[in-house]
Amino acid sequence: MRRTLDRLERLGNRLPDPLVLFGLLGLAVVAVSAAIAGTTVTHPGTGKPVAVESLLTAPMVRRMFTDAIKTFAAFPPLGTVLVAVMGIGIAERAGLVSAALSGLVRSMPPRFLTAALVFAGVNSCLAADAGFVVLVPLGAALYASAGRHPLAGIAVAYASVSGGFGANVLVTALDPMLAGITQAAAQLVDPSLTVPTTCNWWINAASVVLLTVLGTAVALWTEGSFGPWGGASEAPAASRPSLVLPGVAVLAWVAVVTALVATGVLRDDRGGFTPLYDSIVVIVAVGAALPGVVYGIQAGVVRSSADAARLVADAVAGMGGYIVLAFAAAQFVAWFSWSNLGIVLAVEGAERLRPLGLGPVPLLLATVLASGVVNLVIASAAAKWAIMAPVFVPLLLLLGVGPAETQMAYRIGDAVTNPLTPLLPYVPIVLATARRYVPGAGLGTVLAAQVPHAIAYGIAWSALLAGWVALGWRLGPG
Repeated sequence: MRRTLDRLERLGNRLPDPLVLFGLLGLAVVAVSAAIAGTTVTHPGTGKPVAVESLLTAPMVRRMFTDAIKTFAAFPPLGTVLVAVMGIGIAERAGLVSAALSGLVRSMPPRFLTAALVFAGVNSCLAADAGFVVLVPLGAALYASAGRHPLAGIAVAYASVSGGFGANVLVTALDPMLAGITQAAAQLVDPSLTVPTTCNWWINAASVVLLTVLGTAVALWTEGSFGPWGGASEAPAASRPSLVLPGVAVLAWVAVVTALVATGVLRDDRGGFTPLYDSIVVIVAVGAALPGVVYGIQAGVVRSSADAARLVADAVAGMGGYIVLAFAAAQFVAWFSWSNLGIVLAVEGAERLRPLGLGPVPLLLATVLASGVVNLVIASAAAKWAIMAPVFVPLLLLLGVGPAETQMAYRIGDAVTNPLTPLLPYVPIVLATARRYVPGAGLGTVLAAQVPHAIAYGIAWSALLAGWVALGWRLGPG
């Protein structure tokens, strides 16, 4: 296993940075479009012929230059992600997120420690990397203080944070990021299609229950393999400000949103909830920012409006890498669309798959598998989906599978193999924590403990999606 992991690590290290990868993919699109220019299929929506357009013609090259900024500004996930990060970033940088996660786990009775750790880990994607930074060391410390092996605590925390990434009882910043890419891909087939941020909300919330129960069971089943712990316990953590006032701020904001819905402000003329769904990102951002500011005042982090503004600026500054990546991804997606390669590949692929009679469930399970394999060597969720969506979303759409279902299949594959890849950026954090307790712990020590969790999560989560789709249930509102 160690040799396999070493080979995988060497393979992943040979891959270029996602920014360079998008550049190379863009050049590949240009070359392929020129090579097969004129290849024609019939558009399934309009019935009109669609041909591959060469991107090496003078008008297309000119368009690459003149439309570059407009393409970037119109990239669907960009604005929604930045707005969400503004709010959530305040809560994270003020210390509210880590305090809430720690408080949740520490407040549980000892017999519920594992379940609380799994539940907190699965939901930690609400604040991006907070779960890795807070819960992995916290899990080790809590297990050690309870006389249980800290490596078991690390395994539980890391498996739930990484393997359950994306499942959440709330809408997170990841949702608009992926939905925007999915919508752009779906519009290659039907320009009128929209993919709401909330399209996976219901199944994600149900996934929290599934993964919490399953993760707890697997953790308790495998804990004995770590053996007894005879080391020293961790010192108790320093006291933090109370979470009561931030909780009141959250309840006050919920009351405001409820009143806006009840009075019809956030409903359309027919009483529908589309305006509410379209406002989810702003609602979540404000709902995170308000208690974040309150907690920051209590902790002494926010002493003036300038401090609050600084937290927002710091949060957005932390997205610099994403903004640069979004520029490259936007150009790639646009070029792919202009060339008509997406719709041509989708139609051709659908024609070859249709005689096989594969239903939605086998197609989605194949998507889960493909996503999981790619995730072993490309860690960025947004980068992978920007590459895969223009092919998978139109292809499955033409075979009768909706964009929301395809996106969810991608998310499952992307999550359940996270604990197994040595290329995840947070592996060094996990390894460093493990070596605090067991100096000889290595990469194989950390990743081998994740195999039972990854297998269980992959099977159960895929089964949940398969059953959900087979029953004809919608994956989310909007």
